[in-house]
Amino acid sequence: MRQARRERIFNLPFVVLALVAGMGVLHAVRLYVLSNEQDAAFVALMAFVPARLTAQFDAAGVAAAFRALALRGGVDIEYARYFFGDGAAQPWSVLTYAALHADWMHYGVNSVWLAAFGAPVARRFGALRFLVLFVLTALAGAAAHFIFHRFDATPVIGASAAVSGAMAASIRFVFQPGAPLGQALSFDEDETAAYRRPALPLSQVIRDRRALTFIVFWFAMNLIFGIGAQPLGLVDSGVAWEAHLGGFLAGLLCFSWIDPRHPEDWRLPRHQIENDGSQWRS
Repeated sequence: MRQARRERIFNLPFVVLALVAGMGVLHAVRLYVLSNEQDAAFVALMAFVPARLTAQFDAAGVAAAFRALALRGGVDIEYARYFFGDGAAQPWSVLTYAALHADWMHYGVNSVWLAAFGAPVARRFGALRFLVLFVLTALAGAAAHFIFHRFDATPVIGASAAVSGAMAASIRFVFQPGAPLGQALSFDEDETAAYRRPALPLSQVIRDRRALTFIVFWFAMNLIFGIGAQPLGLVDSGVAWEAHLGGFLAGLLCFSWIDPRHPEDWRLPRHQIENDGSQWRS
């Protein structure tokens, strides 16, 4: 008879819990400890501002963008000048932006999705590999946003790109037989085996009905919310949907480079190999 497991208060991998808690503490410090001036300076230091990078190789283009913004008038030009600052590149900001959030709602949404989709990935990858995924997808998010907004001095903050990367990584295995969202494990099977199931090869992702449905739904919701949230008054500032897209694609494509290969993945019964072909990784 199998002994019942004791349930933890926080049933999350430590690395996910640490990321959620760390981002929460940082936001609380900004909100309750720093003054408004100090917080603005901190955001200017840590947020990703595309125009800062562009200024290193196309200062004339950035100057032209500022002139066009000044002609439109309003507070936007002062806002842009503040966050552009002295125009230094601040290369660390392509990663540190992911630790900041606009408000508690922004933090809460990202934390919930990170807990939901990051947990199975962290259980499969382990802490170090999961952190590698988090970093790579955050960097990919900054890169994708930069491609579309290279002259923009509006600061980008939030872990949404990395969260999107965890979502994409999870669909490579969570729908597989015996995986968390696949068929149930047998009573005698260790539940941790659910997170070590063979991953869906990248070439098969678009052929798997559940994975494809998830991808289409994610892209549709991201595009609708990204384009329509601010005009509809759902958020006060723009949504960096291009960064979300970059993180998602990075999580989907980089999965096989980070995923540890478990020996049991390659010892599936022949009938399972012939029926679903899911033991191969791309």
